[in-house]
Amino acid sequence: MTLLDELSGYEFEDAVASLFRAHGYDDVQVATRVADEGRDITMYDGDTAYVVECKHTGAVSRPVVQKLHSAVATFDHDGPKRGMVVTSGRFTDPAEEYAERLERRGDPHPIDLVDGQDLRDLGEAVGMDLYNGRIEIVCEETLPVGDPETVLVDVFEDVDNAPSRSDLPAPDYDVRYRPIVDFEAVTRTTFETSVGVIHRIDRRDHLVVAADRGGPRLASDLVDITGVETEPLETARQRHGGEAKRFARTETEYREWATERLCDLLETTVTYTGDNNVTYHKDCRPSPSDVSVRRVDPLYVPRVDAGVELGEYTHRYAYAAAGNRYVTREDGVRRCVHCDTAGAEAATYTYCENCGSINCETHTEEERLTGDPVCTGCAVTGEFFFATKYFFDEANRETFREEYEAMPFYRKPLENPQLAAGAAVALVLLLLLLVGLFV
Repeated sequence: MTLLDELSGYEFEDAVASLFRAHGYDDVQVATRVADEGRDITMYDGDTAYVVECKHTGAVSRPVVQKLHSAVATFDHDGPKRGMVVTSGRFTDPAEEYAERLERRGDPHPIDLVDGQDLRDLGEAVGMDLYNGRIEIVCEETLPVGDPETVLVDVFEDVDNAPSRSDLPAPDYDVRYRPIVDFEAVTRTTFETSVGVIHRIDRRDHLVVAADRGGPRLASDLVDITGVETEPLETARQRHGGEAKRFARTETEYREWATERLCDLLETTVTYTGDNNVTYHKDCRPSPSDVSVRRVDPLYVPRVDAGVELGEYTHRYAYAAAGNRYVTREDGVRRCVHCDTAGAEAATYTYCENCGSINCETHTEEERLTGDPVCTGCAVTGEFFFATKYFFDEANRETFREEYEAMPFYRKPLENPQLAAGAAVALVLLLLLLVGLFV
C-alpha cells in the first residue's frame, strides 16, 4: 500500500470520504481541519451513525482504537453509534484484539477496522481506482435523456405554419454523455481588524463543474437538475445509444478546483473606518480551509444533437437534457436559411411547406394562388400589374395568369395596391386641374 502513502493526510481523508459516499453512506462529512475532537469523518447508514478516524500511517496501535471508542461514546446521536478506523497501512495485534473484544462483549459502541487491503477491496467494489490514492471517477449514473421528439415538437411550436405533431417526422439524434461534478459546500469564516468584525461569511453554495477534457470550469449551459431523478448510464445507452466521456481529472483535483473557485467567488472588498477615523479597504477572501465540501456527486448530463428532415432541408437542434427539461446549445430550427437571422427572440420564423425551409419575415412571402407562406428561395415569381407575385411553382403561376387575364379591367390594378392608389390620386389631381382651367 505504499502508493496510497503518497497522499497527504488531508487528501487521504478526502479519498476515504469519497469512497464511502460511493458505497451509499449518507451525509458523509469531513471534520474541520482543526480541533476534530478525535474524529475525521462522520457518516450515516440508516439510523446508525459512524465516527471514522483516518490514519495515514504504516501501523495503527491500540491507543488509537481506544481514543476513537471514547469519541464515539460522546458523539451526539440518539440512535446506534459505531466507530471505524481506516488506515492505508495495517493494525497491530493489540489494536485488533481490542476491537474484537468490544464486539464479543456486545459493547454499544463497537469499532470496525479497515486496513490498506480492505481499502483497496472497497475501492474495487465500486469501480474506483485508488492508484496513488487518487480516485479516478467512474460514474454509472446519468440524467435521463427524455424524448427528443417531444423536444423538437416543443421547439417547432415557435415556428409559424410548422407541421403538426402528427406530420412532423421522427427526428434522428445522437447522444453524448457529458461528465460533470456536482458540489455542495459550506463556507464559514470571519474577518476582523482592530475595530472588530468587518465581514462574516456563513453560507451554503452549490457548484456544478464541467469535468470533460476542456478542464474544470463552471458549467454555464447546464439544465436545472434540481429534483431530477437519475438513471443508470447503461440503461440510457441501451435505449438511446451514445458514448460517455471519461472524467478528465481525479475527484481530489476537482474538489481542490471547486474550493479555490468558491473562494474566488466569495472574495469581496470591505470598506471600514479605523480607530483613527481613516477609511480603509480590505480584501476579504476565504481560504480553502474555510470551505467544507459536504457533497460530491459525479454525474453525466446528456447532450442531444437532434435533426428532422423536412423537404430539402434538415433542421438540427442541440441541447442539454434532464428528462423533460432542456437547455438550448445550438438552435438550427429557429433560424432563417437565407440570412444570419437566428434565435427565438430575433425574429418571427415561418415554415415553407413548398421546400421545407424556415425563414425570417424578410424572406417569407404569400403565395398568390393559395395564400400560403412561401419562401423567396424556392418561389417562382411573375409580374402582374407591375407587381412581383410569388408562387410555389410554374404551374401555379400559369393558373393564376389565366385567372388574371379573365379579371375585369377594374380588378387588375388591385394586384398592385400602391400603384393603383398612386394612379387614383394622380387622376383626382388631374381632374381638379382641368376643372380649374375651365372655371
